[in-house]
Amino acid sequence: MEITILGTSSMIPTKDRNHTSIFLSHKGEGILMDCGEGTQRQMKLAGIRPSKIKKILISHWHGDHTLGLPGLLQTMAGTAYEGTVKIFGPSGTKEHFEHMMKAFPGDLRTLTYEIKEVEDGKIYDGSDIIIKSYKLDHNIPCVGYRIEEKDRRRINVNYVKKIGIGEGPLMGKLQKGENVKFKGKEIKANDATYIVKGKIVGYIADTNLCANMSKIAKDCDVLISESTYEEKEKEKALEYDHLTSVNGAEIASNNNVKKLVLIHFSQRYKTVDKIEEEARTIFPETVCGYDFMKIKV
Repeated sequence: MEITILGTSSMIPTKDRNHTSIFLSHKGEGILMDCGEGTQRQMKLAGIRPSKIKKILISHWHGDHTLGLPGLLQTMAGTAYEGTVKIFGPSGTKEHFEHMMKAFPGDLRTLTYEIKEVEDGKIYDGSDIIIKSYKLDHNIPCVGYRIEEKDRRRINVNYVKKIGIGEGPLMGKLQKGENVKFKGKEIKANDATYIVKGKIVGYIADTNLCANMSKIAKDCDVLISESTYEEKEKEKALEYDHLTSVNGAEIASNNNVKKLVLIHFSQRYKTVDKIEEEARTIFPETVCGYDFMKIKV
């Protein structure tokens, strides 16, 4: 997996920070998490083709998370996008999407898409990844997402070479976890292979503190979390249903997260050094994201 942060601003973008959007690449396919204004231009600057997007995960329908959708989908429709783009979002997504379609008559109708409204639990189960969503505590319906790569079984090369098994059907069965017969002996898959744990990426969008944040964050290799305010603005954060630097860091610290990436900063901050400093006092493996930041998972 590789993550490209396309935007790190909250409601008002700045000259350095675009509206929120995150692109995750996995085995040549892309998952776009939120699509703020200017996302497709950010993608072009980052060298990401819209045709790579197979799934779009919308956290909620505030403009700083969705204003880029019409333009991006229009581009996808106008460049003969192949396949069906799957769009996930909280309750109300189908209605909001239809209003958007009516606002841009004809431009998007050639695009094949599926829309699924989500709540808590598994929303996609593919050959390599599972995606889960969890409701967050914002002033309109909002969800966060958790992308889990499935565990993979790898061949213990030294073991199979020692006993003489070469490439072929037996190797394929072992990699599927099946025991095999070779030269009259049973070869156990657990001896001939080993498990590589899948990576986990979590995305906590706009929210007050809530229990579902921990369900998203648990054991994440990378947790991306909104962090709109410094800790001294915690009352304002509470009023507007957002998190502070300390909130995000405490969630990461309490849930065995390996790396925390903070985004969604208020335009009041010319730099986010203070936000990162506050978070790192609680969770040292914290960085503040920036536009076009790339993260290998």
